[in-house]
Amino acid sequence: MTGDPFQCRCVLCHDYGDRDDADQVERTVIGNVQEHGWHVAMVPEDEIGPGFAYTIGLSHTHGAPELAMFGLDVHLMHRMLNTLGEKAASGTVLADGQEHHGVARGLLVGLRRADLRWYRTFFGQAIGFYRRPPFPVLQVAWPDPNGCFHWEEVAGQGHRESQPQLWLPPSEHPVGVWTAEL
Repeated sequence: MTGDPFQCRCVLCHDYGDRDDADQVERTVIGNVQEHGWHVAMVPEDEIGPGFAYTIGLSHTHGAPELAMFGLDVHLMHRMLNTLGEKAASGTVLADGQEHHGVARGLLVGLRRADLRWYRTFFGQAIGFYRRPPFPVLQVAWPDPNGCFHWEEVAGQGHRESQPQLWLPPSEHPVGVWTAEL
């Protein structure tokens, strides 16, 4: 563990007196973080909205931001987040504004820091692990077939709506499927 202040406020580092009450999902998250350094939570597409996936434990184990992806197949996002997690584990610094090539099938991704006000909407298992925000989260955005990211005006309407814009405060986010639960 490093001296990062995020690393000592989680269920692995501190006994809150409720470890015996942990359910199977929580025990799986803790086990994966202990064994692999992080866990990837996958939320499949359903009648409420598109699927998404995010890491839990990268900040604890490697001092790196947690990562979140939206709008693709959850298994593909799982693999992509693991690829980026492996980069972080090997010492690559992941930061807001970066682009990374070759994360999956040569796909370029862009990293954007998520606004803390989105955490309760999307990152409940991570909050349970860390016990409270803040822990850093970077949204991993993917481009359309023309290489345009969803925040660019030249991107088609469908692509602009395929992923949230978590760097925006919820009150400034365009109304759509990602804001329906707010």
